This record gives sequence, C-alpha cells and structure tokens, in this order.
Amino acid sequence: MQKSAYIGLGLLIAVLLVLPWVVPNSYYMDLAIRIGINAIIVIGLNLLIGFAGQISLGHAGFLGIGAYASAVLPTHFAWHPLLAMGAGAAATAVIAGLVARPIFKLKGNYLAMATLGLGIIINIALRNEAQWTGGPDGMPVPAMSVFGFELSSDKHWYWVVATMLAFSVWASLNMIDSPFGRALRALHGSEVASQVVGVNVVRYKVTIFVMSAVFASIMGSITAHYMAFVTPNFADFFHSVELVTMVVVGGMASVFGSIIGAVLLTALPQALATFEGWETVVFGAVLMLCMIFLPKGLVPTLAAKFGKGD
Repeated sequence: MQKSAYIGLGLLIAVLLVLPWVVPNSYYMDLAIRIGINAIIVIGLNLLIGFAGQISLGHAGFLGIGAYASAVLPTHFAWHPLLAMGAGAAATAVIAGLVARPIFKLKGNYLAMATLGLGIIINIALRNEAQWTGGPDGMPVPAMSVFGFELSSDKHWYWVVATMLAFSVWASLNMIDSPFGRALRALHGSEVASQVVGVNVVRYKVTIFVMSAVFASIMGSITAHYMAFVTPNFADFFHSVELVTMVVVGGMASVFGSIIGAVLLTALPQALATFEGWETVVFGAVLMLCMIFLPKGLVPTLAAKFGKGD
C-alpha cells in the first residue's frame, strides 16, 4: 500500500475506536452502524464499478439474498445463523458466477439493463414466495449468536461492523496494489489493450463481480440480524440506485471515497428530516450540485486539488 493509504487506514481505525465513546445516544449509534454497513457494501461495489469499470444496477438483489438466507434458513430449517450466512454467501457467489458470463458480454446501456433485470427478478421472487419469505410484509430474523454469545446491544453490533469495515478497507487497499488490482484498472482503461498484454478479460470481470456480490450478501445477513426483521425493500431497485450513488458521490476508484459516500448519503436524509416534506427536493439538489462541481466524486476531486492520492 502507498503511504497515504496507510495514513488513511490508521485514521479510520482511530475514528472507529473513539466513536462509541463520543456518540451522545443510541440514535447516533444506530446511524453509525448503518453507515458502516453501507460503507462495506459500497467498497465492494466500487471495486466493480470504479476499478473494473463494470456497472451494476441490481446489486441490492444480492443484499436481499444474504438477508433472506439469514431469515429463512434459521426460521424454517433451524440452521445456525453463521451457517445460514455462509450458505447465503455461497448461493450468491453461484448465482453471480452463473449470470456474470452472459451479462458481461454486453456493454454500456445493455449491461446496465441486464444487471437491473437481475435485481428485479430477485426482488419479485422474494415478494412472491410468501410461504417462505413472508411476502411484501417481510419476516422476523432470529438473533445472531457466536460461540454461545448473543449479539443483542448496539455496541455489540457496532464493534462487529467496525471490525469488518477496517478489514474490508485493508483487504481492498492491498488488492488494488496487487497484480489482480492492476489488471482491473487496465481492464477499466481498455479491454482491448488488456487482452493484448495477456489479461483474461472475462475471468477478471466474473471474479470481481462475484466478489462484489458476496460483499453485499454478507452485509445483507448482518443487516437482517441487526434489524431483526427483513423485507423485500432490501432488494429493490431504489436501494441499488442509492448504493451506486454512494459510489459516484464519494468517488469512483477510491476506497476512502466509498466510505465518505456512505457517510453522506446515509446521514444526509436524517439531517434533512427537519425540512418536513422538502427533504427529497433538498437531497436531490445536494446530489445535483455534487455532480456539477465534483464530477469525479468528493475524495478524488479533493485529492487532486491538494496533490495527494487515495
């Protein structure tokens, strides 16, 4: 990793360690947990969109698979929550791997529409299989226990999510600087040039798509257990768009940009709640201004201005 990456990771860990002791109440603790969950999902999505240059408008579908695996398997089949989470991640990897090859033969708008269709199919399946999933009303999720210890309080969940976030950032930064990461960036620059220098374009596209999907699936399981309830809204189109927007606002091809995007777009709607009916308009205006004045995203724009990398 570059020196700036080590500094950024160190600052992140410091903030994560201090944050539980300075938040004033449980509302802000809940907000911090949801920001952490979104940040991990967006990091995985940014690896796909920002570094590999492959769009996905159905990523919330994978989030839904993980969430419902952690709801359905323990509830109906008495599976242990960790085993159910692993099964959800494995099922997500298989589905993503099967659909990735035909999908990534497409380009541009066709690729976006194909990933959108995949997400819609998953969402419809979750809504229609009411006998297993509770249908549009959703279903409760059993508590998560690890080696007999039940995760019940906000602080328990905070430390789980904070640890996962720090690990995800560390792993992503190392992967980006690896031969695999350099191949992804070459792929983003030019698929033809990548093939000329020996990069297996299809294999790298499929691999990063599966990795990104598994990121989402695992965090879907974590979210389901944390909230103790799951609905098909986990997997709807608007959630997918929200995740992509976090990538764009924070900065594509920026790991720390993913975190900033998650912070802004998770916390901003809460801050705008005081506008009573106008929060959506104000939220849209903020995003529009970001795209006009920060077209590369917040972190890359600031990094370029001050002459520092990610």
